[in-house]
Amino acid sequence: MSLPSTFNFAQHLFEVNRGRAAKAAYVDDRGTLTYGQLEDHARRLAAALLAAGVRREERALLLMHDTSDWPVAFLGCLYAGVVPVAVNTLLTADDYAYMLSHSGATAALVSGALLPVLNDAMAKGSHAVRALFVSQPAGALPNGSQSFDAAVSSHEPLPAPADTTPQDPAFWLYSSGSTGRPKGTVHVHGSPWWTAELYGKPVLGLTEDDVCFSAAKLYFAYGLGNGLTFPLSVGATVLLMAERPTPDATFKRWTGPHKPTVFFGAPTGFAGMLASPALPARDAVALRMCSSAGEALPGDLAQRFKQHFGCEIIDGIGSTEMLHIFISNRPDDIRYGTTGKPVDGYVVELRGEDGKPVPVGEVGDLYIKGPSTATMYWGNPEKSSETFRDGWTKSGDKYSRDADGYYTYAGRSDDMLKVSGIYVSPFEVEATLMQHPSVLEAAVIGRTDAEGLTKTKAYVVLKDGQQVGDDELKAFVKERLAPYKYPRFIEFVDELPKTATGKIQRFRLRERDSAA
Repeated sequence: MSLPSTFNFAQHLFEVNRGRAAKAAYVDDRGTLTYGQLEDHARRLAAALLAAGVRREERALLLMHDTSDWPVAFLGCLYAGVVPVAVNTLLTADDYAYMLSHSGATAALVSGALLPVLNDAMAKGSHAVRALFVSQPAGALPNGSQSFDAAVSSHEPLPAPADTTPQDPAFWLYSSGSTGRPKGTVHVHGSPWWTAELYGKPVLGLTEDDVCFSAAKLYFAYGLGNGLTFPLSVGATVLLMAERPTPDATFKRWTGPHKPTVFFGAPTGFAGMLASPALPARDAVALRMCSSAGEALPGDLAQRFKQHFGCEIIDGIGSTEMLHIFISNRPDDIRYGTTGKPVDGYVVELRGEDGKPVPVGEVGDLYIKGPSTATMYWGNPEKSSETFRDGWTKSGDKYSRDADGYYTYAGRSDDMLKVSGIYVSPFEVEATLMQHPSVLEAAVIGRTDAEGLTKTKAYVVLKDGQQVGDDELKAFVKERLAPYKYPRFIEFVDELPKTATGKIQRFRLRERDSAA
């Protein structure tokens, strides 16, 4: 497979769906946006951006909730050759002030509900935004800004896309920033095309008959593939939800008038749904398949979900740097408790501390090579050279590979523990704890005991109304894992600290434990 020398990803999607003008592309709480309207509105927005003085390859901060205005904004930017910088809607004014300054954004597209925090961010910094478009404004607009709808309706569609190449900058995604400042990850126009051709179509098997719904928001790499790249590449319909993906909010969409056939979630979300008293019956939903990423999916959790819904969860691993999933289980090839095998088109290596490949069965650092990799972290050559090495991307994850070629997650590189001189995967202990019927979630860190030796400590969240003693949980793990792996210390908590993508922030727990 290859791409032409001139390639604009937005134009590619519009061409793919020219015969579907009347078909629903997006459904949100306001109604339906057809494929014809999607192209028309995006091209009008592209014209509005250029008319406002935003030039090709300049950045535009995209701070919007998941409504149909989000894909219009994203694709409109790409069509005009402007680079959208998609950012998390749950951050602070300080975070947005940093991102505005770091990206040098000359424009911003914002949901009306998020305008106050963006105003605070712009007031905190000296960086000037020349063009501001507000979606669904809640009140009077700031001077110099315009409503998103007015900008779209007042311009004729831009007649032709920017003549970008597959290697031209298309969009940025900021890393979740679990430690330090988030990194601006630069992706090109060809990257999303590759993820659709290598994963969305052949692995997930999406078709135009599917209705896709993603708990992960569009501003995440995972959510962008789930809710835009993959479904629009085959002409499917997408359900969008602006609110948080709580179990109740998710169930409302599963059982509503536009029942999704494919759901994209994360292990934390699946666990919360299975523990909810409002869990719908199997015949109330239309799910044919679910996808999971963000953290490794415990096998027990996947089996319980399938037992209830008769629906497989396809677990995989992706990253902001690789844009989407590069190791995955398949609908016809699932091994619970593993992340599956490399996606065709990606090469994977596990390397030891000496940089050489590790033998089968041993844990190593995960490196990936593939066509969807980011080009750099903007303005951060040190981190770029540390992560992007001679065509390879170092993921920061630890994995092992068995003799059959299946990869099993062992934890983040900075989370691995050495107990009694042997590496212990926090995830393995956590997954075992979560098999206990009273446990909802668990996170494991290392604690140094009085003799200066590392021992495992578990933070445990119990299901509502459940009680269990720490001795019972210790014995439960001892029966299932090697004796040195069981948690010597257990602390019960109401919730675990997480990134916006749902990944457990074990460094926060280490800080808490040290302070205590």
